[in-house]
Amino acid sequence: MSRITLLPLAAALLALGACEGPQQILADEQSVATDVALRRARFEMNCPAATATVLSSQLLQPAAWRGIERAEYTIGVTGCGQRVTYVTMCQLGSPSCVAVRGQGGA
Repeated sequence: MSRITLLPLAAALLALGACEGPQQILADEQSVATDVALRRARFEMNCPAATATVLSSQLLQPAAWRGIERAEYTIGVTGCGQRVTYVTMCQLGSPSCVAVRGQGGA
């Protein structure tokens, strides 16, 4: 192959290597989402010893053209004899997350 043929191929491989897949994006945002849910749960449960576990995560499609890309995490929190779930939504690439108590919480 000539250099002219290899140059576009090399550029394409570099571009593909720079892209993150959905699982990597979710992993990158997970610690912020978990921290937000855990801080809220510790306050609402009055339990500073509570711990959190990510139960599920997914990327959400933007609501409209050029809409905000978001990640959704379902986070279980246990401590002080209590167990609750929170749904945490995070704007991708931003520390902006909000956690709300899941359905059926007391």
